Amino acid sequence: MHPVAEKRRPFSGDIMLAAGAQRGLHSSSRCFTTAAAAQASALPAISEGASTAGGWLSKLFGGSSRLSIPLTDPLPGVDLPRPDAVPSTAPSTETLALSNGVTIASEATPGPTATLGLYINSGSVYEEPYETGCSHLLEYMAFKTTANRTYFRLTREVESIGAQILASASREQMAYNIDVPKPNVADAVEILVDSVTNPKFLAWEVKDAVAKMKGDIATVKDNPQTVLLEGLHEVAYTGGLAKPMICPEGALGNLTADRLGEFVQRNYTASRMVLSGAGVQQKELTNLAQPLLDSLPQAAKEGSPKSEYVGGDFRQFSPSPMTHAMLAFEYPGGWNDVKGSTAVTVLQFLLGGGGSFSAGGPGKGMHSRLYRRVLNQYEWVHNCTAFSSLYNDSGLVGIFISTDRARSGQSFDIITKELQATAQGVTNEELERAKRAAIASVYMNLESRAVVAEDIGRQILTYGHRKPITEFINHIEKLTVKDISELVSKMVKKPPTVAVLGDVATVPRYAQIAGRFS
Repeated sequence: MHPVAEKRRPFSGDIMLAAGAQRGLHSSSRCFTTAAAAQASALPAISEGASTAGGWLSKLFGGSSRLSIPLTDPLPGVDLPRPDAVPSTAPSTETLALSNGVTIASEATPGPTATLGLYINSGSVYEEPYETGCSHLLEYMAFKTTANRTYFRLTREVESIGAQILASASREQMAYNIDVPKPNVADAVEILVDSVTNPKFLAWEVKDAVAKMKGDIATVKDNPQTVLLEGLHEVAYTGGLAKPMICPEGALGNLTADRLGEFVQRNYTASRMVLSGAGVQQKELTNLAQPLLDSLPQAAKEGSPKSEYVGGDFRQFSPSPMTHAMLAFEYPGGWNDVKGSTAVTVLQFLLGGGGSFSAGGPGKGMHSRLYRRVLNQYEWVHNCTAFSSLYNDSGLVGIFISTDRARSGQSFDIITKELQATAQGVTNEELERAKRAAIASVYMNLESRAVVAEDIGRQILTYGHRKPITEFINHIEKLTVKDISELVSKMVKKPPTVAVLGDVATVPRYAQIAGRFS
């Protein structure tokens, strides 16, 4: 997988992973009689092991007889379905490239449900200036009216097969997912492919989606991390990665059905698309999807638009009682440097951090450097967390901090000191703890079907194939204290990128911050 997942978002540009949603079971009847109760009432009388003791509540609960069979024993006369056999070895990922360039890949994970995903090399980095916000809008327009289905019909079909649908946009990739019980995989594949390859983009649906986007964009302003991350990319890069992922309010008026259709037609081509599945056999998935995907136009495979890291300064005033800031540096290799991106992931676990009111306990990072050296030392620091946003060929690595407004000027004193101290060296104990946490995160995340499906799709788009998990684990195991020190030392030699939200007047100037790393 993109070496290690933490749950994301997919982190979008962060470590590429995602989390599955839990389903509740609801009775379709308004009375209290359930199917299980009806089945139990039809069973023959059970005399063995039954107790005839009554009690003053016996009439209330249906009589004097009650079973005394232990809960660990099956009820006589009730045939339960046998669970799927757990394979003795982990299932492998199988892939097939169609003649037009679409890749179909799957892993037959055990369990009652399957997750399917269509992943496309398309995102905000591919937008022209007049298309700003198209990728963001496509997330809202997913699973709407198609050339073959009305939105109402599509919704009813999704409900009838017990499926859950989800779409997410990022800077370099789009993802469309459907989670469904295995007997309904055929219907799910057809709905998924139809929704992605045959969208209608009706004018009134686009108008409604834009209106909803406008409301959501307004709420984003209340999320300091999102505001700073957008600002960070804007000043850190020139080129594709400098383009906004969240549509600016001023660009909403340019988003029309025709413009959205042109963007999809240009970018949703066969060679940039992967259909992935977890919990479904490769042969079954291929037989279902190939007739639906063969008609997609073949186009030359294009690389991602180029981006150049330059560093910079983003500042936005806010009357908030706290000041929020980010300090980041480029990691130039991105996901394509597997060894280096794995080291970045371990570095993030090593620095760790969190909020001052985070729940503690094993695995919560309470022994990470930022927790011990910052959150436990300064009561006016409300949050101090290491972060990374990695892309195919580049990435940003740094620290996010929130402090009392009166202490705004000291925030960069703390995080610059921590990065410099990490460059000078960490202890073997700290590194081993971070390595164990990273490995545990990988394995635990891959227990989720949704993560497996996403991992398959995104890795094939990035590397052309899915790398074995052992490759990432081996890179983690081989990391040394010297490797971490050299990684940070090289990063801080580049121009920093600074983003501040809050009391910007008392925060040191960009030249002062950059001078500390000279």
